[in-house]
Amino acid sequence: TISKFKLAITSGTDNLYYSTISQGLSGTALKAALYNLIKEQIKYPYTDSGTGTDVWKMCKAADEDPKNPNNVIGIYSGLSIAKEPQSYWNREHVWSKSHGNFGTETGAGTDGHHLRPENPSVNTLKANLDFDNGGSLVPNGGGSKYDTDSWEPRDEVKGDIARMIFYMATRYQGESGEPNLQIVDYVPTSPNNEPLYGKLSTLLQWNQQDTVDAFEMNRNNVIYY
Repeated sequence: TISKFKLAITSGTDNLYYSTISQGLSGTALKAALYNLIKEQIKYPYTDSGTGTDVWKMCKAADEDPKNPNNVIGIYSGLSIAKEPQSYWNREHVWSKSHGNFGTETGAGTDGHHLRPENPSVNTLKANLDFDNGGSLVPNGGGSKYDTDSWEPRDEVKGDIARMIFYMATRYQGESGEPNLQIVDYVPTSPNNEPLYGKLSTLLQWNQQDTVDAFEMNRNNVIYY
């Protein structure tokens, strides 16, 4: 799914995208206004056996290594990974699909804004952990850390992760059979596939710590358009 949402990553005329959002809104009113703005979507499948657009193709375009067009960048590891064969990398659900039990169904399960390439071994260790600080270094993880209930990505993408999680909780609010995704301030969150992700206070910190860079801006625009 490509949702018409620019993740608050705006510059120049992009600010016109939010021109219908009333000034001064905050809290649930702001979230509702943003949801109404972004909920219209073009939906693509997780895998297309033909020549159509799918998540593989979205990631190959949006996560392309700026220094090597034959590769993609792993979200957690920062590794430059060959696009082909596709077995070299996984399509990581940054909002883990078990946190809401939406799998790879069209919608939350195929939304390009939170689907990122990663090395299979790193992706396996990430599993469905929540996000928080601390833990042991991930082998070949670019500085990422993990423990029994949480994952800390490398510093360069902490804000990217936070903004993807905020996007998902804004876009998917339980209407029309979609999951009602919510961010909470504790970990672990989803032992029984509850539609929850943590840890809110840490994600807010990461959002401030790691501001938008050129790669994130370009990626968002590729997915949006």
